[in-house]
Amino acid sequence: MISRTLLFISLILLLACETSFSQNAADSAKVTRIETTDGNIFTGSVVSEDSVSVVLKTGTLGEVRIPRNTILSVREFRNVPNIKNQFWLPDPQTSRYYWAPSGYGLKKGEAYYQNIWILYNQVSCAVTNNFSLGGGLIPLFFFGGTATPVWIIPKFSIPVVKDAFNIGTGALIGTVAGGGEGGGVFGLLFGTATFGSRDRNLSIGLAYGFAGGEITRTPVFNLSGMLRVGPKGYIMTENYVITIEGETAVLISGGGRTIVKNIGIDYSLWIPIVKDLDTFAVIPFLGINIPIGSKR
Repeated sequence: MISRTLLFISLILLLACETSFSQNAADSAKVTRIETTDGNIFTGSVVSEDSVSVVLKTGTLGEVRIPRNTILSVREFRNVPNIKNQFWLPDPQTSRYYWAPSGYGLKKGEAYYQNIWILYNQVSCAVTNNFSLGGGLIPLFFFGGTATPVWIIPKFSIPVVKDAFNIGTGALIGTVAGGGEGGGVFGLLFGTATFGSRDRNLSIGLAYGFAGGEITRTPVFNLSGMLRVGPKGYIMTENYVITIEGETAVLISGGGRTIVKNIGIDYSLWIPIVKDLDTFAVIPFLGINIPIGSKR
């Protein structure tokens, strides 16, 4: 049953990616994104500019003249697809899915903050184009406790075939601050292979857990996918096969990511498939990704 479930998910992802490949034929261009002090965001091509204003040709409003004294930020993007007169700006967070990493990494100078259900907090930044370092915590001390899980995540990203095949590898190394004698080192050693572009891909990964100086014999298998369906929308899935003491469980998910003013909002439903689970359970997921690097 487990193998058939994963096969079905893989086929759905592959078919979805195949149907979207025709979008690669769309025109691409250099695009400028201007945010003004009143909260508006304009995206398009610069027609002209001087010391007083910038004229931007947008896809829906035509030419817009923006006074320079109202401009809060200006960001430029290259090779942006123009599909049906809409610019598809890059996803601010393509280095991971809901939680699992992809083979892609952040670019030097980029960073982001991720939050999941208020408690999970993590900041990641790119040291180089191929190496990033993240750190996070679950601040249980806010709730009267002293034991607080903290971790770091070094990750290497290796482009094998540009925009087609990437490999990522790294580790999650954690401990419990204030946990007394129980605060030893624990974590995961992971590797993942990503097939496809940053907008349309399928990742296959595995991870070995470690704690107390021992490493698990059976890895956790992961299958994740991302498919862009619009200028601000993605369909995503993240799935696991976990084996503990001879018992195997599957965790499958489906949902998406919506980009709102360059902030990624992740949402999904997770379904555990366990042999002795008598009831059907659905677990909601909600998270945000906020770019904080200078390149966004």
